[in-house]
Amino acid sequence: MTFTTDRFWQPDTTVATIVVRDGRLLMVEEHAEGWLVLNQPAGHLEPDESLQDAAVRETREESAWTVRLTQFVGAYQWKAETGRHYLRFAFAADPVSHDPALTLDEGIVRAVWMTPDELQQTRQRHRSPLVWQVVEDYLAGRRFPLSAVNQVP
Repeated sequence: MTFTTDRFWQPDTTVATIVVRDGRLLMVEEHAEGWLVLNQPAGHLEPDESLQDAAVRETREESAWTVRLTQFVGAYQWKAETGRHYLRFAFAADPVSHDPALTLDEGIVRAVWMTPDELQQTRQRHRSPLVWQVVEDYLAGRRFPLSAVNQVP
C-alpha cells in the first residue's frame, strides 16, 4: 500500500432505512441540486457514531419517525456523475412512533408513504440508483442479522 502526503481518497459513508407499514415504504421528498427528489430516510455517518445509530438518527431527523432496526439489507457502492463515491449501508426497520411536531432536516419537504409500485413509477425522481436497488433487494428478501454490522470499540 502506498501513502502520499496528499489527502487520501475516501468515499462518503451513508446510511439508509427501509421502513414498511401496511405495505407502504417510508420515503422522503427532498431538495437536492435544484430538484425535488425521492429517497429513503438517509444521510451521512457522523464522527464516533455507529452505522446503526446513524440510521435511526437520520430516519428521525428526516421523517419524524422513531424506528427500531430489525435487519441489515446490504452495503452498496456507487459513483455519482459528479465523481463523488458513496458507500451506503441500508437497514430495515419497524416504525415505532411519529412526532408530527418535529422539524424535519433542512431540504426535506415531507415524509410520504408509497407502495413499491408507486415508487418504481417515479424512478426518474429518485435521488440516486441506490434508492430503487435497496428497495428491490429488500423486496426480494435480502436481509442479514444486525450482528453482521459491528462497531469495534
